[in-house]
Amino acid sequence: MAGILIVAEHMDGALRDITGEMIGAAAGLKDPLGGALMVAVIGDEDGSLAEAANLEGVDEVISVKAPHTHFDAALYEEAVCTLAEERAPSTILIAHSAAGMAYGPAVAARLGSGFASDVFEVKVEAGELNTTRGGYGGKVNIELGFPGKGCVTLMLRGATFPAPEGTGSASMATLAPDFSTLAGQSSHLEYQPAPPADVDIAKADFIISVGRAVQDDKNIPTFAALADRLGATFGCSRPVADSGWLPKAHQVGQSGTIASNCKLYIALGISGAVQHLAGMKHVETIIAVNTDANAPMFNVAHYGATVDIFELAEALEKEFN
Repeated sequence: MAGILIVAEHMDGALRDITGEMIGAAAGLKDPLGGALMVAVIGDEDGSLAEAANLEGVDEVISVKAPHTHFDAALYEEAVCTLAEERAPSTILIAHSAAGMAYGPAVAARLGSGFASDVFEVKVEAGELNTTRGGYGGKVNIELGFPGKGCVTLMLRGATFPAPEGTGSASMATLAPDFSTLAGQSSHLEYQPAPPADVDIAKADFIISVGRAVQDDKNIPTFAALADRLGATFGCSRPVADSGWLPKAHQVGQSGTIASNCKLYIALGISGAVQHLAGMKHVETIIAVNTDANAPMFNVAHYGATVDIFELAEALEKEFN
């Protein structure tokens, strides 16, 4: 068994950034692990996505024919398992995303492979694949090995690995799996896009985010104005978005948007749940403000203050008034 199989993630006719990031992560594993670096694009109707996946380091791009182009967890599971049987990769890389989580664990279970999710470091030591992921709410890093496993399925955290910048010279192939066993299990009704957003968390280089400590939607304008005055993009944690105080587009985190371009992140009253940390813990400068000195956010912050966020907002308002 040899080779690395990457499952491309795409939406609205374009590859998502995590696809390139997985290719970048795999490029450093290809020589020590041996075998080809393969990228599978499932539901690539006209072949354009396969061309876009031909990045530096890729040996083969496989366009997987599917009954439709929209994401379907059962269809992806069947396609990846079929590819695994045909190509026998030693490593399968899937995005640690909402879509990836819907089928990645099932793929590992069916194949009996090793498995790790939310992986932010991969390396080969003494010929064996080793990974690192967060644990216990981001309080510790857990190193995992997979002794005795001929195949390992990994789900990689986004905005963690650099994507290749150059175009590759991969060969192109097609695969048409038998999806007849899935007939009647489910049907796609429609795709409902998210409402238009007034922010782009993924591209912002300076973000000020508020969490549950903001207390009430009536307090949101105070911090939104502060972010605007400081030239920052205004973000939030999941409880704020779930409460409807801010649109989902403002949410930073695993189930929101990853702050992939951010250089400075100020977290106001955010405890630091693991799903939020997944969206911002990679930022080079993090400032945490929370009255709870034991908040997990302080474990990843470079600077911190245990002060009341309302008092801080008032002081900053006076300073920049």
